[in-house]
Amino acid sequence: MSTLQDGCITPKGKYCAMFLCWLLGTGALFSWNSMLTIDDYYTFLFPRYHPSRVLSLVYQPFAVGTVAVLAYYEAKINTRKRNLFGYVIFFIGSVMVLVLDLATSGKGGLGAFIGICAISGMFGFADAFVQGGMIGDLSFMESEFIQSFLAGMSASGTLTSALRFITKAAFENSRDGLRKGAILFFAISASFELVCVFLYAHTFPKLPTVKYYRSKAALEGSKTVLDDLAAAGIQALLQEESEDPKQHERQSNKELLLQNIDYAMDLFLTYVLTLSIFPGFLSEDTGSHSLGEWYSLILIAMFNVWDLVGRYVPLLQSLKLESRTGLTIAAVSRFSLIPAFYFTAKYGDQGWMIMLTSFLGLTNGYLTVCILTSAPKGYKGPEQNALGNLLVMFLLGGIFAGVSLDWLWLIGKGW
Repeated sequence: MSTLQDGCITPKGKYCAMFLCWLLGTGALFSWNSMLTIDDYYTFLFPRYHPSRVLSLVYQPFAVGTVAVLAYYEAKINTRKRNLFGYVIFFIGSVMVLVLDLATSGKGGLGAFIGICAISGMFGFADAFVQGGMIGDLSFMESEFIQSFLAGMSASGTLTSALRFITKAAFENSRDGLRKGAILFFAISASFELVCVFLYAHTFPKLPTVKYYRSKAALEGSKTVLDDLAAAGIQALLQEESEDPKQHERQSNKELLLQNIDYAMDLFLTYVLTLSIFPGFLSEDTGSHSLGEWYSLILIAMFNVWDLVGRYVPLLQSLKLESRTGLTIAAVSRFSLIPAFYFTAKYGDQGWMIMLTSFLGLTNGYLTVCILTSAPKGYKGPEQNALGNLLVMFLLGGIFAGVSLDWLWLIGKGW
């Protein structure tokens, strides 16, 4: 089996690394999904401001703008500091949600809403640091690591939905129960983000398989991993210089993007479609049904559960779609869901809406994993890192376009 100077063996620690990737993926979206999942509370506090749509719209410019800058300077950015900074911002933002609610006594108003929007922007800023940094870092490791990280991101939605059901039910019959459930919810979120900070800082870089791949990337010319290697106790590579400078040459970002423009556009189109429906349309435009105020929570939960399932389907190699043409056809064909959702909301019952939402989540998770695990194959470590950052930029760009287009559902509704 392959080894490097520190003597670590490739497979050693692989499953532990996959589990930590899953936890870190969960932390990458836990705070943001927490904000989305307590939409019932924010709708109650800010009924005139369309919080499910506005918060998403505020979040995305910060995410897209920041990830574009980070992708451009990716080769010069210290990955360890980048990811730790992102997780710390998630933790601080989660605490600030609690502080803001306690300071205003849960009374709502324009000032409180502006504060919540500012924190949403913080989460977008942090997302760009963590998501691009982690996916770029994992792109030169095992493909299962990316899959686990992406599954963790999806699991954050499933976990937050489950926690929201529990906290909502626990306080449903108490005075001010909606607010108490939301406060407990964000206290849990802040605690989890703090755990992620320590996991990435002290545990993840010391796993043998992680050290192996980072050492390999460093030998191929990557400078982004040096601090993580130092944290793992590997100092020799820091002074090592290659005798042949051509060994460290890599393709430019432009060349990588042109070679993978179909993957980039597939991700963009996948998330344009998803975010033009989720969560805004599902929260506000599906009409009144027998499930009452639980209806939007159930729809969001079904999306999250099936999105998580979709991210595990590619583990079965026979079900993994790797054809570049096939991925493009699948991404484009999902746009047929727009008229399907429109007519179901207008004429269908809640069962059909739940089924459509589940399919939306399943295909979103499936295509995300297929694209991000297929694209980096065949490149050197530094190129895989750069490509991972570029693909995340298109993913977040698709989300931004999707949440902007989501407002079109309000045409003709008097707002």
